[in-house]
Amino acid sequence: MDPDSRTAASPAELREEVMGGAAEGDVTEKVEEEKEEAAEGEVEAQAKAEQEALTAQRQLLTVKELIQTERSYLRSLELCTGTIRRNLHLIQPPLDNLDSMFLHIDGVIDMSRCLLSLLEQTEVSDPDFLRVLCEAFLSLRSDMEKAYKEYLANYNIITSLENSYKQKEALWPEIVMVIKSSAPEVNASSLTFFLVMPVQRIARYPLLLQTIQKHTDPTHPAYPALEHAFHIAVEMNCNINEYKRFREVDKYKKTETLTIIDKMNRLTGHSIAKKTARLSQYIKVEAGIVPKLKDEEFDVLQGFFCVLERGVVNLHENVIAFLTCMQLYLQCRPEEHDLDIVGDKAAVCYKEISTALREWIYPTFEHRVQTLVCKPLCSLRELLQGPRNLIRKRMDKLLDFEALGEKSNLSYEEQEVATAYRTINALLLAELPSFNATALQLLWGALGTFSCLHRDLAADVEQLFASYTNELPHSQLKPSAFWEWAEGCICEQAERLDGLIQSIQDDLKGPIVQPLSPTSQRRLKILTDKFGPSKIYQLTGHVTGGRELDLTLQRGELVALMTEMDTRGDRRRWLVDAGGPRGYVPSAMLVHYHQVSKDSPLSPHIATVISRTEGRRHSYTPLAQPARTVTTPYFQVVAGYDFTARSRHEVTLQAGEPVRLLESHDKRGNPEWSLVEVRGQRGYVPSSYLTMVPSSALQPSPPYC
Repeated sequence: MDPDSRTAASPAELREEVMGGAAEGDVTEKVEEEKEEAAEGEVEAQAKAEQEALTAQRQLLTVKELIQTERSYLRSLELCTGTIRRNLHLIQPPLDNLDSMFLHIDGVIDMSRCLLSLLEQTEVSDPDFLRVLCEAFLSLRSDMEKAYKEYLANYNIITSLENSYKQKEALWPEIVMVIKSSAPEVNASSLTFFLVMPVQRIARYPLLLQTIQKHTDPTHPAYPALEHAFHIAVEMNCNINEYKRFREVDKYKKTETLTIIDKMNRLTGHSIAKKTARLSQYIKVEAGIVPKLKDEEFDVLQGFFCVLERGVVNLHENVIAFLTCMQLYLQCRPEEHDLDIVGDKAAVCYKEISTALREWIYPTFEHRVQTLVCKPLCSLRELLQGPRNLIRKRMDKLLDFEALGEKSNLSYEEQEVATAYRTINALLLAELPSFNATALQLLWGALGTFSCLHRDLAADVEQLFASYTNELPHSQLKPSAFWEWAEGCICEQAERLDGLIQSIQDDLKGPIVQPLSPTSQRRLKILTDKFGPSKIYQLTGHVTGGRELDLTLQRGELVALMTEMDTRGDRRRWLVDAGGPRGYVPSAMLVHYHQVSKDSPLSPHIATVISRTEGRRHSYTPLAQPARTVTTPYFQVVAGYDFTARSRHEVTLQAGEPVRLLESHDKRGNPEWSLVEVRGQRGYVPSSYLTMVPSSALQPSPPYC
């Protein structure tokens, strides 16, 4: 087409030509874009391949690190427990408790050796190695946790022992020298350099497993197993830490017997401040100023424990009292004395039965009770001390925890306080139910055993008496008649025993006769001038103050009555003045004190002696030796004053009544009381109440002396 014709082309043709050129340009751009995308894909694939290679390399390095560090860890432990331990035993003098530092480490070494042997069975480059690694951890989980639990719980003992060695200046350099010479390739200067490795190693396992998992493709077949093994390792560490915290609480279960000096030496500024804060918090809680933290589950367990403890203590004390009474009973030997029994056969039977009971049956029973009941109860009582101390410590930690209030941000020390309370509380909630159940079972067992022993005792006694049944008196009686006879005999003997006891008590409450000391005479004068003679009383026995405001007085002391009741209206306690101190004494221990006036007549003597030097005397002043005496056999003894008997040992007198003097002293030889006969009755009267008058001064009467 010539230029003229092209120039003259139509618009449609021009539009088609333009569109054809644009299409060619688009194809070119698309090709270029595809080339760029292909290049980018190659770059990404190359980068991904490099990343996978790097990840695989890091995974391989971590696996190798796990195996190599396990070998080094095992080799260090074997060196410590082998060469170093053996050389330390050669030190003279021997180290105290050296074997305690290696306690439970053999189990840790066995676990490390088993793990390493399982891992070395497969090459690291083997694709199946990750599965073997996970299976090894999962198969050794329980044994590994048990071994590391005991070792870590005992680690505090290791550090305390090494600190005790360090305090011995002459011994510690020798220990360091032995360690360095035994392991020259390791720069170690203490045993804890090796013994801390298990503490660090068990915490290292989750980190290594996590790193291996991080560098493993999620699509890898062993990835789920790695994830599970990692969680198992973390859980195992948590369980070990929890067990270690529980074991640390055991220190609160120990019971220490400390003197006052030891307790004072333990006081520090920190302990005093802590106890003061607890006391302040306790007062706030009891006063209702701050709310009290309640735990109903623990309160129920604590209440049951207290009841159980009280039951064990009461039963143990009752069994001990029972054994004591039995020993006292066995000391009685009635068969060694002549028995007032009718018939020779009966006496012989009673002696043989008593001998068998004392030498065979009762000693056997006592030994069985001591072995099967008393000793188990004593052991159970000692076991109760641990939970009791732990409950008491929980109360202290609870006060510290309540003092924190509702703080959101706690310091490190405050976090320790909260953790200590939660640990003790969780331990009690976990272990106290089983302890209560076991202790209750032991208590019921002791009661059952005690009952069985009594049943065996009854069977033995019945068997013993069966052989003597026909030879004993009253053996032919019917059971009802026999028990009626036995009850009658017992009641009769009980009445005789009551009469004997009453007679002894009356003798003990007889007249008190003792000379007054100068101090007592001054006290008598002060009390008489202040309260009057009618208020003067005397103690009939020793009084020991057992209640508030009670006095402690000796028998025969003089007091003045102030009030015949105490502040509560109890008439069994009287308020008295003891010549200075005032307080209460039992009214049953007080009797009137009879003071003789200045012109009272003289008391008669056996020889009926009258002294010219007549002076003022009372019932507690001994008669002075007369300087000059005149014997008057024609005098009559009469009552100078009225006297009312206070017991069956005394007799009532009326003034001017003639009496017959039987003895001028009491059974103890004291002349302050005289035995007389009046109106056909005999009894004691105060000697100062008797006087003598000439016989002509009396009306004719039957002679009395």
